[in-house]
Amino acid sequence: MIIYNVTTNIHESVHDQWLKWMQEKHIPEILATQKFSSARIVKVLVEEEMGGITYSTQYVTDSKETLEKFYIEDEPEFHREALGLFADKMLSFRTELEVISEH
Repeated sequence: MIIYNVTTNIHESVHDQWLKWMQEKHIPEILATQKFSSARIVKVLVEEEMGGITYSTQYVTDSKETLEKFYIEDEPEFHREALGLFADKMLSFRTELEVISEH
């Protein structure tokens, strides 16, 4: 199992709009690609020196191959939409995580 993690710092001025968009549009559309079995968004509880509010959005997929398909077939359009809506009010980075065990 692979977790595609997107950590995002969002400026306070667009926070509510971004969170609503994530929950009602963005995450459901990513799940609709059928490349992920589940997703969750969690708030990072560390205050950033640069300000803003930080979240980790985690999408679970079955394999690295499925994630690669997402990068090729879907991710560029999702990225473009996010930048078009939030541009310089959002800073994101991505991490790929492999689940070793769950207890």
